Amino acid sequence: MIRVTRSLSVPFSRAAGFSPRGLAGLRPPFQDIERPRKLKHAAQTPRGLAMRRAAFTIIELLVVMGILALLAAILLPGVSAAREHAKALMCRSNIGQIMLANDYYADENGGVYCPGAARFRKNLHRWHGARNEVNEPFDSKSGPLVPYLGPEAAVRQCPVFAAKEIGAEGGSFERGNGGYGYNNAFVGVQLTQLASGEYLVSTDLAGTWKSRIKRPADTVMFTDSAFAGSRLIEYSFAEPRFHPQYPTFRMDPSIHFRHRESANVGWCDGHVDARRRTFTWSSGIYRSDPDPFDVGWFGETDDNGLFDLK
Repeated sequence: MIRVTRSLSVPFSRAAGFSPRGLAGLRPPFQDIERPRKLKHAAQTPRGLAMRRAAFTIIELLVVMGILALLAAILLPGVSAAREHAKALMCRSNIGQIMLANDYYADENGGVYCPGAARFRKNLHRWHGARNEVNEPFDSKSGPLVPYLGPEAAVRQCPVFAAKEIGAEGGSFERGNGGYGYNNAFVGVQLTQLASGEYLVSTDLAGTWKSRIKRPADTVMFTDSAFAGSRLIEYSFAEPRFHPQYPTFRMDPSIHFRHRESANVGWCDGHVDARRRTFTWSSGIYRSDPDPFDVGWFGETDDNGLFDLK
């Protein structure tokens, strides 16, 4: 038997007397050497394919931007409406706090509500504060409701009635009421009704008796308020449609429909709701028409039915 040594330097040859059949089971030495592979283009490699997939074309980018713009157009109005609704709820909470304070005041003062403007002719006192001179702003820490307004001891400002909307002229006119008006014509004073239907003010040093309000769920106590001069100014009272002492004399409105064309209204039974404006007018005495300022009245009947004590 012939022993064959594997060597790269000794070729196999028929001339040397070797039979290739005897080597059928042997691997040539060059088969153990890894042949060089043909390199693929960079874009055909896994990494290149991933990079190629991650890239955006101009058309794809424009499509994505269009989708985002469409989503923004759909969602932003909803977000804005939700924000305004949240502010309106904060305002309702503020009115509820004032009404609760007035109710506590009545419980501790013989069942009568706080006065809206004690000694009105002197013009130094309001339900929300007091001052020493008529050209000064009201001090919100000295009003009759302060002891009942909680830790802050002050009327909270309506979040929609921003300071920039409060007029500069008459800056001390009614400052400190937070943008809220009291039904002073009927609830903030004590009245005597004559047979003719007219009312006389018995005293403005105290509000009316709780027991005299026949329909507390339908009688206004506080509302969003403002007055239209050359611009909006704070105003402390929610005026009825007609003056109690002069039933045929129409008042200028002061209810401010600032919450997406609605006003928050607090009623004498303690509940607060939103009402939409149904009527407005201008006497012509003041500089501006209240209509563009969203000032007017709510209610379907042209009378004082939502303000008086009947």
